[in-house]
Amino acid sequence: MSLYYNIIFCILVVEIGVFTLLAVPIPTRLRKPLTLALLKPFKNSTVQVSIRCVLAFILLLFIDSINKVYSINKELKQNTIYPAHEKIELLSRKFFQQRNLYLTGITLFLTFIVTRTFALVNELLVLKAKYKSDGGDASGSSAGVSKDELKAQIKENEDKIAALKEKAEALEKDSKEL
Repeated sequence: MSLYYNIIFCILVVEIGVFTLLAVPIPTRLRKPLTLALLKPFKNSTVQVSIRCVLAFILLLFIDSINKVYSINKELKQNTIYPAHEKIELLSRKFFQQRNLYLTGITLFLTFIVTRTFALVNELLVLKAKYKSDGGDASGSSAGVSKDELKAQIKENEDKIAALKEKAEALEKDSKEL
């Protein structure tokens, strides 16, 4: 494997490690510092530009691998008879190009998966912090309404429903009399 495919493999291993750290169910008190530590380097604009350049390079290698696999398949489908050593060489080139195709493809795919997983974990941590800051009350205190106010609204709505039911019954009696 050439140097740049070794580098891509290292990137893939790092992505697998990061995804594993994000996906493992660990307590929030451990997850939050871990997530913040993982996020810290990526806030730098130089790092972001570098990552985009590396991903663009991997995308170019992916497209190049697709083209090479296609050309090797095209060469194999020709109805020419190859000597055994030439056919073995051609099949080994196909194997190596397919390996490179899968390596670059899964690296790109896992990059998007890790990015989305990180966003979901970060959103989960923000929602948990918001829930704890609101007192952990699931009765709607996050909307800024207290329990007493909610109970008063419920009582008022029940009174309105009862009044509407009485009107409906009165209208039903009038319609039957006619």
